[in-house]
Order: sequence, then structure tokens, then C-alpha cells
Amino acid sequence: MVVKTLQLKRSDSLTPIHVLCVFGTRPEAIKMAPLVNEIKQHPELSGSVCVTGQHREMLDQVMCAFGITADYDLNIMKPGQSLSSITADVLADLRSVLADSKPDIVLVHGDTTTSFAAALSAFYQQIPVGHIEAGLRTFNPYSPFPEEMNRTLTSKLATLHFAPTAVNRDNLARESITRHVFVTGNTVIDALLSLVYPDYSFHSPELQKIRFDSSRSILLTAHRRENFDQPFQQIFTAVRKIADFYPDVQFLYPVHRNPSVRDAAQQNLSGHPRIHLLDPLDVADMHNLINRCYLVMTDSGGLQEEAPALGKPVLVLRTETERPEAVAMGTVKVSGIEADDIFRDAALLLDDAVAYQTMSRAVNPYGDGLASRRICEHIIRFFLPSV
Repeated sequence: MVVKTLQLKRSDSLTPIHVLCVFGTRPEAIKMAPLVNEIKQHPELSGSVCVTGQHREMLDQVMCAFGITADYDLNIMKPGQSLSSITADVLADLRSVLADSKPDIVLVHGDTTTSFAAALSAFYQQIPVGHIEAGLRTFNPYSPFPEEMNRTLTSKLATLHFAPTAVNRDNLARESITRHVFVTGNTVIDALLSLVYPDYSFHSPELQKIRFDSSRSILLTAHRRENFDQPFQQIFTAVRKIADFYPDVQFLYPVHRNPSVRDAAQQNLSGHPRIHLLDPLDVADMHNLINRCYLVMTDSGGLQEEAPALGKPVLVLRTETERPEAVAMGTVKVSGIEADDIFRDAALLLDDAVAYQTMSRAVNPYGDGLASRRICEHIIRFFLPSV
């Protein structure tokens, strides 16, 4: 009933539809930034931005790269913050933002604790929620943790669901979510294509020293909570073995600021001449580093979408992925968290040119760089069905 009332109200209104975008982490910001800027291109829409600061420095780097300024900043990040404290802080602090900004719709992204808490806060105020990157699932509530449950609960709270692929749409249908579900592609491709250049010069002093012409470079990322402790030991054992076995291979590892990740990386990988432990990179450096690398090894989600768009094979350092489309298309392989399995899969791509070309030339299922435009058009039609 609330949604129907809002539709009728907006169809008679001459004022722009007010869209509040809420995000708090670096990956969210990367994927929401092109949408924030796309909103500005539609006279039917007006936009504002609320950042929670769940990540601080890494978030600010992305905002700067895309020329985005926050209208509201909750600045919740604190030392030793827990999932419970993030949820409670966002839920409490966002209430005053919603009261002040009076949005017609709140957009959240993906699977972070910020997204779930912001969606819940908007629901409490009976404000429609639009879920960007909806419908990703592993169907294991503890893998990835807490992301799988965050996105599942956000789907239950959302009114509009923007699914990157048909597989994501079908996942929602399995949960009886079939109304206002739109397949749009993934906004990460929009962001990626706007930042990658063949003559790009890195900002990072560390990357400026790297020679890409004399080695095959492997981009490594590893930071997932479920990979802490023993899985990290297995992953890092495989990395050292690959670096030792292939003298023409170097690893580039932007290390997450989480102390558990940094300590494990230093203990297991420091001191090797061809394993470079880097500070976190800004978004432009990261996207262009993907473009310069031979392949990607990651436990991240976004890289499974970004790297294939640039023709780079991806080995997933997890036991499962919520992006089965990439596996089905052949751009991604789930290598798992056992050292022998990771080494085997990397060795195949390093030794077998045909296997490498098969993965690098496979079709990327995540879109054409127009996802943000489609999302804006669906929002306009939802509130202004006569347009």
C-alpha cells in the first residue's frame, strides 16, 4: 500500500525524485560512484549522498577519484569496531539524515553491514529501498560472512531490486521476490571503463618502481574474514611456491588495513624479492593495475567482475562464489583455499597458453558499462509510470 501511494504521489509531482545514496566502504563507493554521477544527468532525479565511514581513508580516496562530495557523513569508524557496533551506529545515526533529507528512495549497494543497516533504517521510516547488485547468493549463510546474510536480509527489505545478471534475478525468484526486479548489468563495469587508460601513470610510489615489462605480474588480494588463520596460511604458502617456481613471475599484493590481514601477510610473505606488499591503492591505480597484470588471484567479489572485463583470468581463493555466471562463462575458476589446488590452477595458466587464452577471451557476463543509466531509468518509471 505504501509503494502504491508513493507512485501516485510522484506521478502528480513536478519536483524531481529525491534519491539518497548510502554507502560506507571502498567497494561500495566504487560501484555507487558512477550511479551518483549518472543521477545528475536526469532532470527527473535529484541526488544526495550519505557516507557512513565504515571504511574511512579508502572510502575518501574513491570519492575524490570520482569527484563526489558527501552531503552527510556519519563518520562511524572507530578502532576495533565490531559488526554489532557498525549496525547499531548506522541504524541510529541514519534516522536523523532521513528526517532531514526526506528522500523518495534510498539506494544501498550489495552486501555490506552499512547496506543492511541503512536498508533497515529506511524501512523503519517507510521509505522505499533500491538494492543495487541484488540477488547474489552462495546459499551458505556463513560464506562469505557476514555478506551473504547482509544481502539476503537487504533483499527482504528492498522495494526495487537491480540485479546484475539473469542468474541473480532467478536467485531472487527462488526467494519469491519477483516484483520490481530489473536486470541491469553491474555498475562496477561503468566505473572500470571510465578509469582505465593505456598510457596511465600510477599515483602510488610503490607501483612506479615496478617493472611490468620483464615479469608476468599476478595481482593478489586476500582479506575475507572466513579466510583468516589457516586458510591464509594455505593461500600464502601457494603464493610463495608459485613465486619460487616461476622466476619470471612477481606478485603485487595491496594489503588491506585490517590488522589481522596485515600481520598475516607480513609474517608469511615479507622478504621475498618478487612478492611486493603494497599499501592499499586508490581506485584508479587498482583498475589500471588489473589491466597491467597477467592474471588475478583473489578472495574479493568485485575483482571477479572487473578483471574479466579487461581480459584477465581470475582464480578465486574461496571454496564458493556468489558469481557463478563468471565460472559458467569461463572467466573465473574457483581454486579454493588449499595450497596444492591454488598452485595447480595458477601453474596451468602460467604454462598453458591455450588455457590462458580460453579464460582471457571468454565473454564477461557483467554488462556493457550502461548499468547506471538503466537503474536511473527504472527508478523514474517506478515513480513516474506515465513517463
